[in-house]
Amino acid sequence: MNLSILKKSGPGVIAAFALGLLAACGTTYDLPEASEGHASAAQAMFAEEQNPATAKSGRKLSGTLSTRQFRRVVSRVEPVAERFCRQETAEQENFNCDILIRIDRSFPGKNAYQTYDDAGRPVVAFTPAMIQDARNPDELAFVLGHEMGHHIGQHQHKQQQQAMAGALIMGAMTAYGQAQANAANPYRYRGGEQRALQNSMDAGAGIGKMAYSQTYELESDVIGTAITRAAGYDPVKGARFFARPEEKRLGNGALSFWGTHPPDEKRLATVLATMESIEATGGLARKKTSDGQ
Repeated sequence: MNLSILKKSGPGVIAAFALGLLAACGTTYDLPEASEGHASAAQAMFAEEQNPATAKSGRKLSGTLSTRQFRRVVSRVEPVAERFCRQETAEQENFNCDILIRIDRSFPGKNAYQTYDDAGRPVVAFTPAMIQDARNPDELAFVLGHEMGHHIGQHQHKQQQQAMAGALIMGAMTAYGQAQANAANPYRYRGGEQRALQNSMDAGAGIGKMAYSQTYELESDVIGTAITRAAGYDPVKGARFFARPEEKRLGNGALSFWGTHPPDEKRLATVLATMESIEATGGLARKKTSDGQ
């Protein structure tokens, strides 16, 4: 970003542009409100999953058998997710619902993530350790649906917009402060202004990117619930995978899957509430836009 633009533009103009970027962010779907019953059931499920003995239970497969199970799950979930994607993004021109699902053998730990290849095609990847750690097909299906939900919810694109908005707002504030200080003292030393401005923009980008992060996780749970259910799996059983008592960081200090997908009772309660809502209405409720649509 050209830092001179921030110095030449007024803070009001930049703030208006940044707010315009933020207006396009936030969730696409309403997050269902969990009732006391949902919260109570989620609390019991979470406590059960936090018991290390529970995490060790279930029939885990290894090697070739776990890969076969994963591919069976993919064969059922992928067409359902892509059909859901096309239905939900029909009004968006050139939205890519051709999701590539692959096994990432380059990472030794347990992980699943959504990204894009060099051509912009959406990718969902699982590591072999993640595939082998699933206790049942429902867990694989839910994690798969959740990661696909990040693409359908356009979360990476929105986070990029949020980062830009945060950088603009913090940069504008710093540039304005520098301009005021320079006007008050024409002889003021200005040698560190560029670095200070860049640092403030970097900080703003980091703060902006974190906005809605928990909300996006819950929205992916909502979308994942709909996809998992439509594919014939049990979303509630599958969502228990997120409640495990796993380490939040890897040996090298990087965040683990459970570090980027924090386990808590709210996630389980959201899945329970989403299931009830889908069964009552037949689908997910989209958020109304400013024009009421």
